[in-house]
Amino acid sequence: MPGESTLSRKKTTWKHFSHKGKKKVGLFASLNAIVFSSWLNIFLVFLPLGWISHFLVFWSGTTTFTFCFLGIMPLQKLFEYGGDQMTCYLGEDFGDLLVITLANVVEGTLAIILLVKNELKLLQSTVIGVVILHLLLIPGVSFFVGGARLAHQELHPRFTQLNQTLLCIGVLTLVIPAAIFAALDRPVIAAIQIPTTPVVSDDTRHIFLVLSRIVAFILLVLYICSRVFLHTTPGGEDEEDKKERKTIQHHEEPKVNQYVCIVMLVLSIALVAATMEWFVESVDFLREGGGIQLEWFGLILLPFLSFAADGVITVYSFLVFLIRHIIKGPEPPAIQAQARAIDLSIQFLLFWMPLFVLLAWCIGRPFIILFDFFEIAILVCACFIVNYVIADAKTNWAEGLAMVAFYIMIAAAAWFYPGERSIQIMLAESSVEEALTAAAAAANSTAA
Repeated sequence: MPGESTLSRKKTTWKHFSHKGKKKVGLFASLNAIVFSSWLNIFLVFLPLGWISHFLVFWSGTTTFTFCFLGIMPLQKLFEYGGDQMTCYLGEDFGDLLVITLANVVEGTLAIILLVKNELKLLQSTVIGVVILHLLLIPGVSFFVGGARLAHQELHPRFTQLNQTLLCIGVLTLVIPAAIFAALDRPVIAAIQIPTTPVVSDDTRHIFLVLSRIVAFILLVLYICSRVFLHTTPGGEDEEDKKERKTIQHHEEPKVNQYVCIVMLVLSIALVAATMEWFVESVDFLREGGGIQLEWFGLILLPFLSFAADGVITVYSFLVFLIRHIIKGPEPPAIQAQARAIDLSIQFLLFWMPLFVLLAWCIGRPFIILFDFFEIAILVCACFIVNYVIADAKTNWAEGLAMVAFYIMIAAAAWFYPGERSIQIMLAESSVEEALTAAAAAANSTAA
C-alpha cells in the first residue's frame, strides 16, 4: 500500500537520523572534532577583531574588511564540515543537497544583504561572479592540482549529463531578457518619424520585473524537479551506483553528534550574517576610496570570499605534494575529481537567483534579471568551456589550467570595465525617470 510504504520510509529516515543501533557521539567528542576539523579554525580569532574594528575602534575600513574576510574563511569550512557530518545522518541524497546549500550560504547571505541595502547592480555582478567562480576557478584549480598526479580524472557521467542541461538552461535564461532589451527600438528611430517608447523607462522596467518574476517561479520548479529526479531515478546503473555509495557511507561513522552539528551550523549562519553586514559596509569604503570599478568588486572580489578557505587549503595540499614528490616520498592516494563546484553554480542560478527576485518583490526592490551584456557574454563563454571540458566525464591538469587562465582574463577585463549605464539606471531605487534626470544633472555638472 502507498500509505504503508510512505510510513515505512519515514521510519527508516528517522532511524537513520537518530543513528539507532549504533554508537552515539558524545558532546565532548563532538566539540573536539569541530575544533580540530581544520587548521583554518585558528582564523576564528579575527571574527571578534572585525566586530571590534567596526564598533569600538576607529580603525580604517581596510582593517575591518581584512578582519571580516579572514574571519569568514573558517566559517565557510565549518559549513562544509557540518554538511559532510550531517550526510551520515541524512543519507547520501539529502546530505548532498545540504552540503551544496551550505556551501552557498556565504554567497547567499552576501547577496541578501546587498539586496536589502539596495545595491542591486552590485548584486547582479556578484551573482554572475559567483557562478563563473564556481564554473572556472574552483574546478579549474581542483582539476589542475588533482591532475598533477594523474593523466586524467574521472567525473560521474550521470551527474555530468544532467549538469550540462541544467547549466545551459540557467545561463540561457539570462540571455532572453538581454536579447529583448537589445531588440527594443532605440530613440534614434525618431529621426524618421516612427513613434517609439524610450528603451530606458519605467514602463520597460515594469515589463522586465513581471518577466523576472515569471522566470523565477519556473526556475524554482525546474530545480526542485531536477533534485527529485536525482533522488528517485529508477533502474540500471544508477541503482548500482547508489548501492555502492551507500556501502561506502555505511563504513563512515560520524564524528559529531547530529544535534550538536545542527546547533553549530545555526550559530555559524548567525555569525556569517552579522559579520557579512560589516564586511559589506567596509567594501563600500574601499570602493569609494580606491577608485576601483564596481564590476570588478562584484565579479571578482566579493565572490572570491567563498573560495578563500578552499584556496588556502588547495595551495597547502599542492605544496605538500610537491615536497613529497621532490624527496621521493609516498604520494597520497588519488581520488575521483570533484565537480561539486559546478553543482553550486547550478543551484545559485536555478534556486538562489530566483529566490532573490522573489525576495526583492516582497520588500519592494526593483531587482530584475536584465544583466549587463558583458556579464552575459562571459557567463555564456564560461558555460561553453565547462560543458566542453566535462563532456567526456574526464578532466586533466591542462584543461584545469585553461579554465583558470580564462578566469584571469575575465578578471583583467573587469578591472577596466565601467559597466553598462543603462542597466544601472534600470536598477535605481527611485523611478527610472528620476534616475535619468539625476544622471543628466551629474553629467552636466561634470562637463561644466
